[in-house]
Amino acid sequence: MNNDYNLNAKLDLIRQSEGKGFVADENSLLLAFQRIEEDKSGLAIKVLSIAGGFLATISFIGFLLVAGLYDSKMGLIIFGIVFIAGAVWINKRFELQILDTSVIAVYIIGFCLLAFGVSHFKVDKNILPVLFVIISAVSINITQRYILSFISILIINGSILLLIVINDAFNLVHLYNVVITLCLTYCFLKEAKLISTSTKLSRLYDPLRSALLFSLLAGLAFVGKRGIVKMDTEFIWLSSLIIIPAVLYLVFLVINILHVDDPKRKMIIYGFSILLLMPTASGPAIPGSLLMILLCFYVNYKTGFVISIIAFIYFVGQYYYDLNFSLLTKSLLLFSTGVLFIIVFLFTSKKLRADEKY
Repeated sequence: MNNDYNLNAKLDLIRQSEGKGFVADENSLLLAFQRIEEDKSGLAIKVLSIAGGFLATISFIGFLLVAGLYDSKMGLIIFGIVFIAGAVWINKRFELQILDTSVIAVYIIGFCLLAFGVSHFKVDKNILPVLFVIISAVSINITQRYILSFISILIINGSILLLIVINDAFNLVHLYNVVITLCLTYCFLKEAKLISTSTKLSRLYDPLRSALLFSLLAGLAFVGKRGIVKMDTEFIWLSSLIIIPAVLYLVFLVINILHVDDPKRKMIIYGFSILLLMPTASGPAIPGSLLMILLCFYVNYKTGFVISIIAFIYFVGQYYYDLNFSLLTKSLLLFSTGVLFIIVFLFTSKKLRADEKY
């Protein structure tokens, strides 16, 4: 009932802007809207279903290994392909939530079996990640259910990171972060355009948004935690070349939302933003997580907002921990940063209270 009300309210807004000539199939829209909500609902049921599916599938694989499957290279590959194909087919054919989430366990284990099988052959180390990208892309094209699409997009981006690691091309992580940052920003800011482009893309939007968020977190971890990979520290700022301008653009959008028209106030906000971002150029994970916070706030994505805040707190702590300064200097830097945040908070809160009076 609540979904029906929300949909009708949105359609009324569109009719007001488009005029009387606007026509929509409300029944089809409501069914599609309910299907998307069902895909995203019941987190506890999904977690339990996936856990049960993993246990059942692992037991089955244990039986196959005891039967000598591990000694068969082709057997591992064949069973891996069968598991993946079966998971995709069931996910496409049936729309039961419990079955949908349980199938993901079979899907992931299919990739594991395929990886074990291919690793027995003396093939180029780049073949397996590329193969995973192709299989995941095909799976997404066949079915656009929420969880399977989310997992597939993560596998694609994870395979790209794996290619970077196994080839020791760690500086390409900056290119990865730049591309994911641009894709994530475009995905968040162009929601209406992406959803209205095609039915497939509208069904993929939510898992794509969530997967890109986690993919960017993975990329930021490479540049936010020193020692994970052997990366040239003198070029660590390369990821910030796109992330910091993107943050400033989000600040510009938020200023417009708050209706800050006074040029002096705008200059103060931009000045504080630049002061906050300049010291973090050598720690791209901080502006990256801040960008995620602003994007999630801008589109009211609550789950991503909480995840982004946790990531921001961690990356800030890790950044100051890695600094080669004395404890007193680190304390002063943290204190100064905290004061700037408090000033920005008081300024925006005052502005919001002033707007509420009108």
